[in-house]
Amino acid sequence: MTEYRRIYIPGATWFFTVNLAERRNNHLLVEKIDVLRTAFRYVKQRKPYRIEAVVILPDHLHCILTLPPGDTDYAIRWSLLKSYFSRAIPQGERVSQSRNKRRERGLWQRRFWAHLLTSQDDFNNHLDYIHWNPVKHGCVRRVSEWPHSSFHRYVELGVYPVNWGHSGDFSIHANE
Repeated sequence: MTEYRRIYIPGATWFFTVNLAERRNNHLLVEKIDVLRTAFRYVKQRKPYRIEAVVILPDHLHCILTLPPGDTDYAIRWSLLKSYFSRAIPQGERVSQSRNKRRERGLWQRRFWAHLLTSQDDFNNHLDYIHWNPVKHGCVRRVSEWPHSSFHRYVELGVYPVNWGHSGDFSIHANE
């Protein structure tokens, strides 16, 4: 079995990618966006964090989270979120033999991608990646058209112009 090595930095800011197990033609996250939002709130009440940026796509999500000072346990937050969401969704998904043996649902991939953000440039690049993602995956033609994104909050804050990303260049912030 592969041994995953994770680093843990108290109070750090992280970029995450979390996927559904069955991604092909799966729109569960946007179909059940209210359940997912409730799951985020549920976790935040129990294990505080700050969402710096997020995009919810039909079959996966990307986000940047900052943990409180002294806290390193981002894994428990994802475990709680996946569990809450899974319990709120009626069963019916395909469940592999190994998951069935462990009495697991088949909604989420077991693992997630975590990247420690180490500089402002690193943060900015991942922020742009998050907001460009619905265009990248063909969900919309313009970043501003995707409703399940923190892009709209960043427009209100003046970080991005509303037409950001329309030219295809998504690596430049308005206020740099």
